[in-house]
Amino acid sequence: MIENLLNKLEANWNEMVEIRRYLHQHPELSFKEYETAQYIANYYKEIGIEVNHGIGGNGLVATVKGSKPGYTVALRADFDALPIQDEKDVPYKSKVPGVMHACGHDGHTATLLVLAKALKEMEHELEGTYVFIHQHAEEYAPGGAKPMIEAGCLDGVDVIFGTHLWAQEPLGKIQYRTGPLMAAADRFEIVIKGKGGHGAQPHLTKDSIVIASQLVTNLQQIASRRINPVTPAVVTVGSFVADNAFNVIADSAKLIGTVRTFSEDVRDFIMEEMRKVVNGTCISADCEYDFTYDKGYPAVINHEEETQFLIHCAEEISEVTEIEESELQMGGEDFSYYLQKVKGTFFFTGAAPDGVTNPYPHHHPKFDINEKAMLIAAKTLGTASLRYQQKYSEERALQK
Repeated sequence: MIENLLNKLEANWNEMVEIRRYLHQHPELSFKEYETAQYIANYYKEIGIEVNHGIGGNGLVATVKGSKPGYTVALRADFDALPIQDEKDVPYKSKVPGVMHACGHDGHTATLLVLAKALKEMEHELEGTYVFIHQHAEEYAPGGAKPMIEAGCLDGVDVIFGTHLWAQEPLGKIQYRTGPLMAAADRFEIVIKGKGGHGAQPHLTKDSIVIASQLVTNLQQIASRRINPVTPAVVTVGSFVADNAFNVIADSAKLIGTVRTFSEDVRDFIMEEMRKVVNGTCISADCEYDFTYDKGYPAVINHEEETQFLIHCAEEISEVTEIEESELQMGGEDFSYYLQKVKGTFFFTGAAPDGVTNPYPHHHPKFDINEKAMLIAAKTLGTASLRYQQKYSEERALQK
């Protein structure tokens, strides 16, 4: 059965490419993916697969039911784009000014659609049920995963698998990690309320830029001096905004940044330490402030048994030439919410373009993927799905 599936995927790889390139030319931003959602729904309807849309927003869930009993296996792909101008010189360049698929979500979607098509053609011999989760708004918190789960996309699901096409790693490599893989991604905003004035009379002001500059330095001491150095943690100020006249002392200044952690205890500790640092810095400067801390996606924590299972499935794929444990990744992913609800694992599929020594990173205006990686991703996800159903039969046989 697995060989049949792999052959079907190979035969339909060109269709994957066509779908991916169409989506790449017609990207839509998070929470605005109306045409993309309709495209996905139409595809499923044309091949006779049951699909529900409007799940938790613009999300969709399609289902293929085998003729034999088994587990319910869920697979997930995201489909939103980013507010980036596409600077690639390729025929499938984005046609939408200022918006592009700069993270591979178009490839994720094409992979899952064609895998669903292949499984649909085999439904008379399949065990169990296959749920295809097409998620909107992964790129922008609060994201699409949480509302889709709240709307029931995981109801009855026994296990979930997901992959990210990873352009920084070569084609043929699968990266996995048991336990923490990707970081919790939080956002903070600090507004320093000083007292503006003339640049020549600083003694009559409360210089918000100087205060905010001190705060940037003080915040760095949380990760470097208050967290165990063997514990991963990042506190980054990514934006510093104030009035820009050369002879004016700004009345206020705004800092915006992110915190990345893997442990909930460390996450909460940093949040409270930030409150103390902001408060102390502003008390010493005799100024007021506003401090907002928004918790974003939790860390992606892979389940051990399912991760080891995935490794064995990847070993069956002839195009997989290397299987490697991933380093901790400080990027965030709302696949984490699925793993909080059901067993599963999330892994990376190498997708570096052919002949490129230093691929452009994700979220870069010239980002691109090796489209052959979609076939590897589809084969790995498909093999894992079918092998997991075999576990059902084996477990039932042991109970008799």
